[in-house]
Amino acid sequence: MDVVGKRIMLFSGSSNPELAKGISDYTGIPLGKVKLETFSNGEYYARYLESVRGADLFIIQSIAGDVNNALMELLIMVDAAKRASARTVTAVISHYGYSRQDRKSAAREPITAKLVANLLEVAGVDRVIAIDLHQGQIQGFFDIPVNHLTALPLFADYFAAKNIENLCVVSPDVGRAKAAKKLADMLDADLAIMHKGRPAHNVAEITNVIGDVEGKNCIMNDDMIDTAGTICAGARALKEKGAKDIYICATHGIFSGNAFYNLFRCPAKEVIVCDTIPFPAEHLGGKFKILSIAPTLGSAILNVYNEDSVSEMFDPDFAL
Repeated sequence: MDVVGKRIMLFSGSSNPELAKGISDYTGIPLGKVKLETFSNGEYYARYLESVRGADLFIIQSIAGDVNNALMELLIMVDAAKRASARTVTAVISHYGYSRQDRKSAAREPITAKLVANLLEVAGVDRVIAIDLHQGQIQGFFDIPVNHLTALPLFADYFAAKNIENLCVVSPDVGRAKAAKKLADMLDADLAIMHKGRPAHNVAEITNVIGDVEGKNCIMNDDMIDTAGTICAGARALKEKGAKDIYICATHGIFSGNAFYNLFRCPAKEVIVCDTIPFPAEHLGGKFKILSIAPTLGSAILNVYNEDSVSEMFDPDFAL
């Protein structure tokens, strides 16, 4: 695609090629050819098989799965693009790995979300497009533009189409309350908030449910599901409080450890996630539903390239 001498090119890393294809299909921009290999000692290699000189590159990668390798591959692809004289390089990061360590909660801890931001900038990234970062303030870790998108309108459309009555959106913790309130406003639903303790990593204890959930159909919304310990403990707490049907939705389905075992046993009727991270084919169907984020990311890419507003893709009142 050429606009007044400009040229846009899409490239995909190896962590989420299905999403990259979806973005390509939506935008009508073919995926560029890049050679990605791994040396016998585990080092990554990237070489663009077509000229990128003067082009605006958008590199699609999810920092998930094998997180360290996905991050390193992205950095190497960016470095190769800059050394090949790309005009700009935008990292389209569908899941921002290491985002949970966004502050020091105890002495002698790292802030890995900031470290990753530094690495991306040093590699040569000119802009980042991300969706539902673990905390919105991660945008401030960058000294380059960050377009922070949200999947809340996608979830709102999904649940609105189901015509569920007596809805209540539930935040699994206080930190997610603001986003839960926005989803509740979109659906004209009630709001409840859970209070949890975290005695250890990937361990959660629900200590209280603030709000009336008795007899209501509840939607628990979070930015990610990892081991599913928090969300399943929350679903059980809602049942104990008299909730009717329970739906779980999250932008990023990490599903590590015993996540699927936990989710199959929890009282949720459906578990809905986006395709920001590849979903295991053997678990498709049943209570699991996948929503494509490709149109959202594709629209953002086109707007950035055409120098149109990205924020206008969403109601500004709902921007995270």
